Amino acid sequence: MNTATLGAAAPANPIPLRQDAAVIGLVGLAHATSHFSHLLLAPLFPVFIRDFGLSYSDVGLLMSIFFVISGMGQALAGFVVDRIGARPVLFAAIGCFLLAALAASQATGYAGLVLVAMLAGLGNAPFHPADFTILNQRVSSPRLGHAFSAHGLTGNLGWALAPAFLIGITALSDWRTAYLGAALLYVGVLAVLFWQRDKLLTEVVVRHGDAPRGGDLAFLKLPVVWWCFAFFLLSTMTLAVVQTFAPSILNVVHGVSVEIATLTISAYMLCSALGMLVGGFVAAYGQSHRWSSDRVVAMAMTSGAVLLLVCATGWLGAVGTMVALAATGFAVGVGGPSRDMMIKKATPKGATGRVYGTVYSGLDVGFALSPLIFGLAMDRGWYGLTLAGAALVLMVSVFAAVGVGQRTAVAR
Repeated sequence: MNTATLGAAAPANPIPLRQDAAVIGLVGLAHATSHFSHLLLAPLFPVFIRDFGLSYSDVGLLMSIFFVISGMGQALAGFVVDRIGARPVLFAAIGCFLLAALAASQATGYAGLVLVAMLAGLGNAPFHPADFTILNQRVSSPRLGHAFSAHGLTGNLGWALAPAFLIGITALSDWRTAYLGAALLYVGVLAVLFWQRDKLLTEVVVRHGDAPRGGDLAFLKLPVVWWCFAFFLLSTMTLAVVQTFAPSILNVVHGVSVEIATLTISAYMLCSALGMLVGGFVAAYGQSHRWSSDRVVAMAMTSGAVLLLVCATGWLGAVGTMVALAATGFAVGVGGPSRDMMIKKATPKGATGRVYGTVYSGLDVGFALSPLIFGLAMDRGWYGLTLAGAALVLMVSVFAAVGVGQRTAVAR
């Protein structure tokens, strides 16, 4: 197998900042769209519970369906991205989101919502292997820390926009109109990416007839890949609790209105985005000073776990809990760019799409498992225990991050 990648080494001639910024901006727009789609259903769960007579476990299962399909598809999408390039895969993914939004606008019951979850999950599957293949190939090495920061930041902005967008239009009109608005949003994003499609072109893996069989799967034998997978699975389970159940916890425990409680998730995501902006400078500085990326990640996740545990006690009251949740988002966000740098260091040359697809499928598995596990606790009224459990899982992810660093050092 002969692999041609632009990200294997720094380019001989410096790439102009404007060119790097354009690529980073386009990938960021796509990533924001992906994260917006993570919350295509969740902000309106209280409405669906009311209108369709659903339980917390029912709506939690919708998120599990989304992320099971996304996780399975993401692992496979990495191979497709390496074979045919990131650009066509990215366009097809946004097309799936468009279909999901249109289906949501016509849903008349639980079966319709299941279809939405399936379409959106299929669309979400290719984003991380596609995004990181483009960034690693098209952005100069000295700017990768900032590229990863922008990538994470825009993703969080997508998360922050979704509740405000969907709840806002629902309040002004109704939820079906909100989903039609989301469909128009996807059309606009697809138009911009198609217009600037030359900046999203990537080189592909060329497989020759004499290449050894099974070579495409050789990376799966590397322990560090599975430590990365474990880190994403664990850290994402915590995020899923915040996104899916924090509004309901704030509403039931502290008497916060559904609208304000849902917007608290937007505040969490905005603070996380700010943390990622700061984290980009931390990652870039750390890269030039040979800091250990896994240690930065460990400190950020530990801080987030402590804050979330304080939220679980209920001592802070409504406003204090909302502020602490936002601070948790900032703490976790600071570690985001160093996390992506950690994965890059662990990735063998020529396997970017496959490794990112496999590793980031841990994110989808975490999102799939978390609503099922913690949804049972929510149905039993164990609200504080739900947040405490999320904090504990985030703390365990710290050990996985340290494990990645240790095994990357051994591999080198």
